[in-house]
Amino acid sequence: MYESGENYLETILILQNRQASVRSVDVANELGYSKPSISRAMGILRRNGYVTIGSDGALLLTELGRAMAESIYERHQCIAAFLQKSLGISRETADADACRIEHVISEETFEAIKRRSAQL
Repeated sequence: MYESGENYLETILILQNRQASVRSVDVANELGYSKPSISRAMGILRRNGYVTIGSDGALLLTELGRAMAESIYERHQCIAAFLQKSLGISRETADADACRIEHVISEETFEAIKRRSAQL
């Protein structure tokens, strides 16, 4: 999956944790993207089995989509915390950097950061 798809799944998960129902417009507003761009992306995620659309138009993560979103979100949180605690990076910078790093970091490096973060 591409970084953009991972970002969409993570955003849907975060929004679902904040509010009862998530629609494409909510994702567009959260990410600052156009509605047509989000609509196209949701179509791709639907075809690939990551999301479904409820009868009320709400975006629903499938089991596969939820697992992917939770994995990405865990990486984000862990990396951001590591940057803050270990290096003294501000929360805003750590969040922005974690958003980029979470998509390219190897599993080996992520697991090492996760172990190190648990020790802090």
